[in-house]
Amino acid sequence: MLKGTVIKSTGSWYSVMDSKSYRLINCKLRGKFKKHASKFTNPVAVGDIVDYDVNDDKTGVITYIHDRKNYIVRKSTKLSKQAHVIAANIDQAILIATIVLPRTTTGFIDRFLATAEAYSIPAVLLFNKSDLYEKEEMEVFNELKEIYESIGYKCYLISALKKENLNSLNKLLKDRSSLLAGHSGVGKSTIINAIEPELNLKTREISLTHLKGKHTTTFAEMFKLSIGGFIIDTPGIKEFGLSDVEAWEVSHYFPEIRELFNECRFDNCTHDHEPGCKVLEELEKGNISISRYSSYISMLYDEERQRRR
Repeated sequence: MLKGTVIKSTGSWYSVMDSKSYRLINCKLRGKFKKHASKFTNPVAVGDIVDYDVNDDKTGVITYIHDRKNYIVRKSTKLSKQAHVIAANIDQAILIATIVLPRTTTGFIDRFLATAEAYSIPAVLLFNKSDLYEKEEMEVFNELKEIYESIGYKCYLISALKKENLNSLNKLLKDRSSLLAGHSGVGKSTIINAIEPELNLKTREISLTHLKGKHTTTFAEMFKLSIGGFIIDTPGIKEFGLSDVEAWEVSHYFPEIRELFNECRFDNCTHDHEPGCKVLEELEKGNISISRYSSYISMLYDEERQRRR
């Protein structure tokens, strides 16, 4: 019996890196695991620790999936009641955001952060393409940096294309298993190439017609870094979402709201309309970001509508 880490999943085949030799072997999943996949669209994800046997033809069969310390999901585009596990057993989730070409909305950022909070994964915001930022874009970045760092999320500004400010990124990645996520076109593959040139991942230009990225990464894949640690490149993600979460739980994943729980008049306060709501008071005073609060309300009623279905 051998043990390894899943570094790539293409649907029916899994590339597994052996824990001792670091050699790669293509594996299939033993059939009995597939019937347990009702909660998620994929029974095995990149980052999973597995046991496997080797066949005579040098392919492998995954025989056991170890318990995950954590995982992060996105909503399935095909099955509304299921979610897709992007990656498992990660030390941090890094959202690659851009102010321009394409612009990452605060709603998307907040859904990513809430998803990471829900699955107990430390999150970091990495703003790319600083070489394109004029005065207006820098003002937007500084405003977002103030909002997110005030509630505990580190923000970094880099240019992967110009290889600017990469030292801070190297320190962030060293000896950790890190997930890179974001919309298509924000530069995930370019960032990986900048810190690990030998990988030479494919990149494509932004579509100038729609100002959106073109997909280059088809499947999530884990790469070993020469500085120590692993990095997981992911396909461009349109929407994050919570899995198996009740509406009343959404506020737990917004740190600035969570810390005010005990100060509201009612224990079951939704922080939407109730009298004596400390969150609404702080919002009125400007101590809670309007964009963050809007994201909370949007997610609150998304989960409420989902529950009613």
